[in-house]
Amino acid sequence: MTIAFTDPAPLPHAELEEGTAFAPRFDASGLVTVVTIEAGTNDVLMLAHMNAEALSLTLETGIAHYWSRSRAKLWKKGETSGELQEVVELRTDCDQDAIVMTVHQTGRGAACHTGRKSCFYRRAVVAGSAVTLQDTGLPKLFDPKDVY
Repeated sequence: MTIAFTDPAPLPHAELEEGTAFAPRFDASGLVTVVTIEAGTNDVLMLAHMNAEALSLTLETGIAHYWSRSRAKLWKKGETSGELQEVVELRTDCDQDAIVMTVHQTGRGAACHTGRKSCFYRRAVVAGSAVTLQDTGLPKLFDPKDVY
C-alpha cells in the first residue's frame, strides 16, 4: 500500500493552513524537512528530510524512513544500527512545508550515527569575533566503528 497525499498546488491558502487535507509541500528537490523529537523528553534528536516515498513508508509502517541527501537514497532509520524510531505522532506546520515527528527511540537510545542520543551534541560559543563548537558532554551510547 502506498499512501497518497493531496496535491497542495490547487488548494486555497486557507485550506492549506486550516483544512484537514494532508498536502505536504515538498521543495524543488522533492524533500520536506523533518525535526525528530523523543517522546517523553521532547529532546530534539535529529533533523532530516523525507521525500514522498519516505513519508509514505513512515506513515504505513510506523517506523521512521528518511531520504539521505548525502547518499541519495531511501534510509530506514536504524536498519543497520538497530536504533529504530517508532513513530508516536507526526505533525505538519501551518503551510505544510515542515514536519515535526515524535518517536520512541529504540535500541540503545542513540539517534545520531556518532552513537549519541542526539545529533545536536555541540553548541556554538562566541569569543570576540570567533565562533567555535563546544561539546555538551552527551555520551556515546555505542561506538560507530563497531556498528558501521
